[in-house]
Amino acid sequence: MNKEELIFTRGNKQKVRYNKMIDIIRDFILEDTESEYQFTVGTDSQNADHTKMVEVIAIHRVGRGGIFFYRIEHLTRISNLKQKITTETSRSLELADGLVEDLELQLLEKDIDINKLNIGFQIHCDIGRNGKTKALIKDITNWVTSCGYTCAIKPDSYCASGIANKFSKF
Repeated sequence: MNKEELIFTRGNKQKVRYNKMIDIIRDFILEDTESEYQFTVGTDSQNADHTKMVEVIAIHRVGRGGIFFYRIEHLTRISNLKQKITTETSRSLELADGLVEDLELQLLEKDIDINKLNIGFQIHCDIGRNGKTKALIKDITNWVTSCGYTCAIKPDSYCASGIANKFSKF
């Protein structure tokens, strides 16, 4: 699917297309280019007769609030835990890569170099030291960091294990 066709839901329940979401994020940053920002992307999923996959983008203006968006997709059931976590991480990385690229272009149109802003980019993974996912920590965190992102796992991965988890419940 073309990313421009993707529909995200804002935290206030407003539905927006991908390009509008990028505009909203750009405008959020332009309101205060001196602040520190933390961009996080995380994905979580739950199984029933299918897999409900929820991708979340959260932008935290450190010390001053934030905004978030989420997207829900229903997939053929993924019953293998490693495959499920790999799919979640892959989707987060793909979404983050597109977000960074598109946001950078949007800011350049306003003569702002994204590299001169105080923005951190993180991928939040729904894995942790307790439970079945602990065996995946090394591989997943190495993968994410090799892609140039900071990787957060439980209990620090609020985007995946908090926000996405909330919307993935049936």
